[in-house]
Amino acid sequence: MKLPSHSSLLPPRATAANLFLVGSTVGPVVDSLHNQCLLAYDIAPITFGSSLSSSTVFCSSWVVPPLFGIAYIVLGFILPRIIELVIHPQSLSIDNQRIHKPDLERRAILAVSSTAFIIKLSQFLQIHDVIALGDYTILLDTKICISIMVAVDILQWIVLDRTPVALVAATITAFGGPLSELPFIAFGFWHYIPESADYLPLSGDIFQQGGLADKVTLNILGNDYNTLALSHITGPCYFAVTLDAIALSRYFNQNNALK
Repeated sequence: MKLPSHSSLLPPRATAANLFLVGSTVGPVVDSLHNQCLLAYDIAPITFGSSLSSSTVFCSSWVVPPLFGIAYIVLGFILPRIIELVIHPQSLSIDNQRIHKPDLERRAILAVSSTAFIIKLSQFLQIHDVIALGDYTILLDTKICISIMVAVDILQWIVLDRTPVALVAATITAFGGPLSELPFIAFGFWHYIPESADYLPLSGDIFQQGGLADKVTLNILGNDYNTLALSHITGPCYFAVTLDAIALSRYFNQNNALK
């Protein structure tokens, strides 16, 4: 089944609306699966506890749904479209993929569920120091945790997608996604808790006092920008969310085109 070509960098309105709706509702729910052990929201927090224990069931903020809605449009359509135009606009176009609608629907469902699993896995790796496998014990240091997450990410891509466009888009987002949080952390929307704050991307030599990078960053992110901390575990999570958004975008785009 071949769909009509859509050459714009922006998605059709119906596709954008569906991506925003899913991103702003399902996105925060899936994201909350690991939030409790990673960060705390300082502006407009939303927290639901369990009546059976003192643990938090849902942890988010009212600023998160619109951010996720926009992110799903960018990651699911705009970023892949830009990459398609750079690599090969004809053979790698989202619109021109010969995939039947039921297959796209199954892939979209699998993408959401597998992303939820990966997010939950990140929580497990974050709160455990070791894994006991019979007589063997695996120390879960940062390198091991990242290696496990990357392996699961690649498996998700192989099962769901296998296109260079999705791999490039997800890889770019794995590095750039965490960095996009820095302005929100700088302006007090949320902060990573000390147990998970193991990544300080602006503390390197390039940002030493007096340099151009220092002055630019100082103006954008305040005086303490070099102490803005993230978590290494979030990069692979962004990878999974990107594949999730792309699978949903393909399904919505085809579904809307056939109406």
